[in-house]
Amino acid sequence: MNSETNGPSDELEFAADALDKISTSIRQVFIGQDAVVNDLLRCFVASGHVLLEGVPGLGKTLLVRALAACFRGETGRIQFTPDLMPSDITGHSIFNMKDSKFEVRKGPIFTNLLLADEINRAPAKTQAALLEVMQEQRVSIDDVTYEVASPFMVLATQNPIEQDGTYPLPEAELDRFMIKSLIDYPDEQTEANIVDLATAGKHSTSLNVDAIEPCISANEIEILRRVTTSVEVDESVVSYAVRIVRETRIAPGISRGASPRASIATIAMARVAALQNARPYVIPDDVKSVALPVLRHRIAVTTDLEIEGQNIDRVLEDLLTRVDAPRS
Repeated sequence: MNSETNGPSDELEFAADALDKISTSIRQVFIGQDAVVNDLLRCFVASGHVLLEGVPGLGKTLLVRALAACFRGETGRIQFTPDLMPSDITGHSIFNMKDSKFEVRKGPIFTNLLLADEINRAPAKTQAALLEVMQEQRVSIDDVTYEVASPFMVLATQNPIEQDGTYPLPEAELDRFMIKSLIDYPDEQTEANIVDLATAGKHSTSLNVDAIEPCISANEIEILRRVTTSVEVDESVVSYAVRIVRETRIAPGISRGASPRASIATIAMARVAALQNARPYVIPDDVKSVALPVLRHRIAVTTDLEIEGQNIDRVLEDLLTRVDAPRS
């Protein structure tokens, strides 16, 4: 796409088409998790990071590799464990005896898509190694700063069931994830389809993404991100997003509300949702469609609600019904 000669309508068509192609490509191998794919794609184009919660064996590594295959991107994977050190993530300096000088060995963080698997199994000091790169797209090693590749995204996973040997993610780190997406077991027919493909050697047992043909370049992703920032957002829609976030700070049953970063993330994600529908402007429904993944990891419910079995998504859904959307 030549961004210098094409007008707004051409950019809109390019963006909608690119988003559809990426989504379709991922769904060739990552089957039956449309909401997760949607969350991931919107977050990726909005330059955010994803916290993915689900039990093992649901294809999280496959999802990362499938997205990377769409633009020939590189992937890295770090298995977080209690003995993992920050330098195992970022890299470190080592003395070269032959040349009598220090040289830097970059860690797995220097990639396009980084899978931080079971991130809550490492202590806070190790988790903190991701803070700088998630916020500033750069890594400091021995007081020298290195830029990471572009595009870059962290996709961190955690198991919602096993809590033994885990460490809670610090609030500062949680807030740096643009969204938290929930991956659940597939339905019966979808699981049967997955088994058919896996036993034919075409799916997740071998993490085979060969079926995915690159449908966009890294440069076009940057163009897509730029087009996203040009999607118009009316003041009333911005106000609606802000009121939703502010309601989390005063709503009954919520002990910790969301920060202003949640308002920013909501608008960024809503812009991508608008582009998926080939619209150059955001509507209130776009805001609603991204509210749960943006907010669910940024709030905490009171002990009373936890005892009653109320989960965070139900609390947020009730909250959304109380905040009036703009009508025009």
